[in-house]
Amino acid sequence: MYNLENRFTGCRDVELTETGCHEAEGAAMQLQTENIDIAFTSELKRAQHTLQIILDAYNLHNIPVIKNAALNERRYGELEGLNKAETAVKYGAEQVHAWRRSYDIAPPGGESLKDTYNRVVPYFKKEILPQLIDGKNVLIVAHGNSLRSLIMYIENLTPEQIIARDLATCVPVIYKFDNAMLEELQ
Repeated sequence: MYNLENRFTGCRDVELTETGCHEAEGAAMQLQTENIDIAFTSELKRAQHTLQIILDAYNLHNIPVIKNAALNERRYGELEGLNKAETAVKYGAEQVHAWRRSYDIAPPGGESLKDTYNRVVPYFKKEILPQLIDGKNVLIVAHGNSLRSLIMYIENLTPEQIIARDLATCVPVIYKFDNAMLEELQ
């Protein structure tokens, strides 16, 4: 609902919209040839619902599902729930753009992408990377900024490169790791 209303969602635990459900079904179709051994998701119900749609599509009810707040969306602090256009009028479009797209400028009471990276990457290294090293096929269903943080780490992107990187909603990004790549991530 927040996306439809052009609101900052962040860590507000809102339901997945009907559009979101359809997008999750599309993601499931794109993942149909992947074997999934374990799944990780955030503690927010929209990510969990997306994951459930994917798992239901392939009857993958037996795989472990790990939920952790480290994968939650970036916190937008005082901006959460506010209309993005109205916020741009109040604070100026340039300031709102800096809060949304810069790497290290946090909105009031919220997290920057750098803060999100510093939350997501240690969790990835401690909990998810060992699964990959063990040869497991891992599915991570999270949010735009937590996933961008992870992509920044995996692809060794600079802050300038990651702020220019957009992720389409519910379009899987698939990595095939070899041993050398996994060693680099440790």
